[in-house]
Amino acid sequence: MRNKKGKLAALAAGTAVAGATIAAALQKTRQLQDEARAKGAHVPKGPYEAVVKRPLDAALSGAALVVLAPVLGATAIAVRVKLGSPVIFKQQRPGLNAEPFDIYKFRTMTDERDPQTGELLPDEVRLTDFGKWLRSTSLDELPELANVLKGEMSLVGPRPLLVRYLPLYTAEQARRHEVRPGVTGLAQVRGRNSIPWEEKFQLDVEYVDNVTFAADAKALVDTVRAVRTRAGISSPSSVTMEEFTGMQADGAKSA
Repeated sequence: MRNKKGKLAALAAGTAVAGATIAAALQKTRQLQDEARAKGAHVPKGPYEAVVKRPLDAALSGAALVVLAPVLGATAIAVRVKLGSPVIFKQQRPGLNAEPFDIYKFRTMTDERDPQTGELLPDEVRLTDFGKWLRSTSLDELPELANVLKGEMSLVGPRPLLVRYLPLYTAEQARRHEVRPGVTGLAQVRGRNSIPWEEKFQLDVEYVDNVTFAADAKALVDTVRAVRTRAGISSPSSVTMEEFTGMQADGAKSA
């Protein structure tokens, strides 16, 4: 009898703690939503986006960095042997609210330059077979887990593009920066580089308006499938991704 009472007491205590935690999360969510509305900023959809997503990103990325340490180490050695130094490619990209940060990737291209102009040769010339393999397996993206751990990126979100694209976005397209950029996202699992820019941006904004645990979980599962099939790695006219030149509101390319 005492044992049964003890179990019931423990269950009641656990239920009370869970209820208090949920209530606190809901209160924090409402607070963050009110603050966002007052600032005219992006309003979190619910508790997951407001208070759960970031801690979950940190926990999962930290665990992944530990578990994948042998893969990261082996890839780094291979890059050093095949392409030389630096092993890590670092470049500024716009993050949350378009604030710039340094993204980390494994290097996939050489630094070959035109002997006359000194400018880098086109991507299709500098991208080696080894680099193509790294991209096809998405191993080049693994260092971005460090960006996630630092809070600069999320596991799921719009991909961080080039800083020079910022002035080219329409107001609707610029909404992609209302959330942290992701290692993967809707555009990556629905065509990656094989779909046009306009469709990518539509998917980015669709994600911004619907940040949920279910959507993130599905995107991660679909990402694994996409990596296994190696679909959409290149655009129809480029070995990587076509240059974005800007669009008018109707989706036509600007002059």
